[in-house]
Parts: sequence; structure tokens; C-alpha cells
Amino acid sequence: MTRLIALVAGILFGFGLAFSGMTDTHKVLGFLSIFHDWDYDLTFVMGGALIITTLTFQWTMKHGETLLGGNLHLPSACDLDPKLVSGAILFGVGWGLFGYCPGPALTALIYLEPQTVVFVVSMLIGILAHDFFATLSKQSQ
Repeated sequence: MTRLIALVAGILFGFGLAFSGMTDTHKVLGFLSIFHDWDYDLTFVMGGALIITTLTFQWTMKHGETLLGGNLHLPSACDLDPKLVSGAILFGVGWGLFGYCPGPALTALIYLEPQTVVFVVSMLIGILAHDFFATLSKQSQ
């Protein structure tokens, strides 16, 4: 049952991304470009997401478990380390240059646009490269 709920939630999320315009790189770049023809539409998408996240996070913290009764896995570390900062910078630069972050990029694959396919393949290569080098680093220690 949990997998069915996850599938329905993922499909709903994908439709939401497409419907809101998050899969349109021109709209996203227009939103990110606040000094030149700013497109404020995605402000409502982000606002809606923040409201839902805030409410569900408060409910989850109050009840001490997920909505489906699963355990909470909250991070215990609070410090900013170089990996976190460099990852955030890479994410922001990639989003600002192309107009996609991972969720909308995967959702936009349905349109079969070549630049989206190249973006997703590049993203997957980056993930695999990270895993490869992380494994090498652990083996050398």
C-alpha cells in the first residue's frame, strides 16, 4: 500500500510541476531573473509549497511519525560543512544556468526535448561520478 501511495504522490507531484510551469525553463529563468522582465508566477508555486510543507512538518513533529506511520529520520548535524555548501552552490548555478532542478527535469522528460535529455543524462553522470569518487575515497582511508 505504501508503494501505491508513493506512486500516486509522485504522479501528482509531476503533474503539479508541469501545471505550475516548473518544467518550462524559460518561465523558471524568468523567475530567477529579478532584474530583467521578472516573471513572478512561480512565487505562488513556492508560496503554496511553503504553506503545505510548514503544515505537514508541524503535524509530523507533533505526532512523532510520518503520515503513514513510519519513523522520522531527522538529521542530527547542524553545522555547515564544505560538502553541503559546495553542493548548494552547484545546485544553484545549475538551476540558474539551465532553469531545471532534478524534479522538474525528470518530469520534463515526457516532452522528449533534446536539451532536457542531455541535462538529465548529465545529472545522472554527475551522480554516478560522485558515488564512484566517494567509494574510492572511503577505500583509500
